[in-house]
Amino acid sequence: MSIMQQSSKAQDRTLGVWFQAIQQGQIKLPRFQRYEAWDRGRITSFLNTIINNLPVGVTLALDVAGEEKFISRYIKSADTAVSGTVTQHLLDGQQRLTAFWRAMHNNFEWEDYFIYLPDFDQQWNHSEGIEVYYQRRWTSKKGSRLPVWADNPVKCLERGLFPIDLLCPGDKSTDVDTWISRAIAQLEPNEDDPEALKKYKVYMATNEKLKQEINTLRERVTHFNLPYLSLPSNTPKDVALQVFINMNTNSKPLSLYDIIVAEVEGVAGKSLHDLEDHLVNKCPKAARFGDVKNLILATSALLQEKTPNNKGMIEMDKQILLDNWEKLERGLERMANLLESQGVFDEARLPTSNVLAVVAAAYELVPENGDFVAKAEKLLRAYLWSSFFTDRYENSAASRAYADFIGVKDKHRGIKAFLSMPDFEESALSEVPVFNRKEHELADVDALMAAGWPKKVGIEARGILAISNYFGALDFADGKSASYENIQKREYHHIFPDALLSEVELESFYALNCALITWKTNRIIGRKDPLDYLKERVEWAGESAVANRLKSHLVSYPLLSQAHYQNLQGDELKAKLQADFNDFMRDRASLVHQAVKHLAVGEQPSLDSIWAVSDSDQSDEAQLEVNG
Repeated sequence: MSIMQQSSKAQDRTLGVWFQAIQQGQIKLPRFQRYEAWDRGRITSFLNTIINNLPVGVTLALDVAGEEKFISRYIKSADTAVSGTVTQHLLDGQQRLTAFWRAMHNNFEWEDYFIYLPDFDQQWNHSEGIEVYYQRRWTSKKGSRLPVWADNPVKCLERGLFPIDLLCPGDKSTDVDTWISRAIAQLEPNEDDPEALKKYKVYMATNEKLKQEINTLRERVTHFNLPYLSLPSNTPKDVALQVFINMNTNSKPLSLYDIIVAEVEGVAGKSLHDLEDHLVNKCPKAARFGDVKNLILATSALLQEKTPNNKGMIEMDKQILLDNWEKLERGLERMANLLESQGVFDEARLPTSNVLAVVAAAYELVPENGDFVAKAEKLLRAYLWSSFFTDRYENSAASRAYADFIGVKDKHRGIKAFLSMPDFEESALSEVPVFNRKEHELADVDALMAAGWPKKVGIEARGILAISNYFGALDFADGKSASYENIQKREYHHIFPDALLSEVELESFYALNCALITWKTNRIIGRKDPLDYLKERVEWAGESAVANRLKSHLVSYPLLSQAHYQNLQGDELKAKLQADFNDFMRDRASLVHQAVKHLAVGEQPSLDSIWAVSDSDQSDEAQLEVNG
């Protein structure tokens, strides 16, 4: 009969001992550990737990004997010059010990931590008990660190505060004495003061009381127990990784990316964090479209023909993920370039993120140059615009992205078909779900007119904005074509002013009533006709120049030039404004719809060709009226 081994018991370890071990380089983090994740609130809560001597959960360490099982790194801001022998890898408890270590050095970038002592508070009446307080810090234009009082011991003590790093374990007596002396210097009397003796007694009493309060808390911090469980040094790597994953299920659980980082480290001894950094440096445009971690996982899943959801990402072969890394980098870079060429510059202007991984993974099959590239990219353009102007990705996005990806690369109807069959008929694309117009019709004029404000998340709304950007979206102010750099400075402008439409209770927040442009004047002008509004807000460059700039946004200058309401009120105003606004919206929707029809089959229409169709339609309508 075998005897089952007893599970590990938690061992006691004081913060003073933890601090010394980190300081001497004995405790490090396995590289796959995520980085700092706690915000100020979590840090403050943990530090309050310490100074109030309340219990906390156990940490988890892997003992190290000889060679380290995992590549490791120091806790953030720990002295990397220390060359001590590593005795443990911290598997769980990084956030707590990082918060503690950094607080004991008060070296956070944007906040300082203090201990609040109510007995010394002369200003705030902040609370009734001792507690941790954080103060946000920032830098002035002149380089000064603000607020200034946070670096002034006198001003801090007037608020009942002293810096938390005075509680740092070790010999801090000189630092404590120095800070107290500076904080109460104004209490020390001059020798010729007639009340010098009385004031000196107050000075010394304050000194002793403050020192006692600080030293009491110092003792509490140094001897605070942070228990830990340890895995023996002979624990297999895969077992240690699984325990690490299982232990990290607290209120700040591991993300899927954190888990895959750990698995990659276990499989290949490589850091996914390092590869991610390399990817961002090599393909900076990709990071404009969202969280690179998500792009890595979703694209990697599709490269292994897995659905880009949690299940598919977990099922990925992690070694193949690494083997595909160059394909991943090339694909993401080319995906970003393709989107930019279509007038989609960043995440804020992206109609749907579901297209990113599909396009990036599909580039696996597309060579860098040659005649075939044009055919393949025509297909990818068609995929993008079909995704932007159908309901394809309104539901079950991951599974639909997978199905479209398989179709887009398929040997019978996708990129592989172009490779193998020079006479491939594009009608076969209808078998790819996103191109099936019976199931997923392109948005018609009425649907386009209903699309909401593109600053919010909305596929068709942002798609409409992308159409303008595709045709250059010349800035009303300076005439420059839209680019990633200048679009960051542009604002979402109501073509028919919101103040004007609101006056007769008409909704103004439609994508078709929006243009991204740069303002040159003040923001508050009020109720104006559309062109008068523009004249006052941009540097007017003359009628023909402005008409041309409006044209690049698919906005009719003649329609706006007829929109005058200065002397109208009540029902008369509402009737004319409603009719003009509807005509404007329908006219622009028709132009956008013409563009969509071409773009959704991969064509690259010119601005003039879209307006030529519109002019022809108007001519036909005029002829019908004459004949009628």
